[in-house]
Amino acid sequence: MYQININNKYNFNITTANKQLQVNDEPIVLDSTELGANKTHVLYRNNSYNIEVVELNKEEKTAIVKVNGNIYTLTIKDQFDQLLKQLGMDNLAVNKIQQIKAPMPGLVLNVLVAEGAEVKKGDNLLVLEAMKMENMIKSPTDGIVKKVAIKQGDKVEKNEILISFN
Repeated sequence: MYQININNKYNFNITTANKQLQVNDEPIVLDSTELGANKTHVLYRNNSYNIEVVELNKEEKTAIVKVNGNIYTLTIKDQFDQLLKQLGMDNLAVNKIQQIKAPMPGLVLNVLVAEGAEVKKGDNLLVLEAMKMENMIKSPTDGIVKKVAIKQGDKVEKNEILISFN
């Protein structure tokens, strides 16, 4: 069984039993034709739907789907996610990163965050020059910057602590 959440508003339970698709325990009959990579045409209750998977993130179990030109964000949970939640272990998969360390020796060209700043996963933190290349160091997690241990112009060694999070 899968639990699908659409746009943080609508929830559906989807199962397949004996090759029969069921949504919220009701059998569903679809007529579908694959139109190419990530594109499908579906007939359901005499209505036509053009569906395209725009983005699929298997690690985070999310998808962005376009249906007849409208964009929907899906969050997918399988039976293992549900079991982990029942056992109270659903938050163990979240890695809490406390520090950003220099991946290589280099020169800090620019520091883009300050102490106390709230950052999201993927936000730019600093620019590190190494071997005449500029490397953007991004946040691997959501958090609040506790301490910035470097400043522009500092030379750093590999594994030196650059930024700490709360």
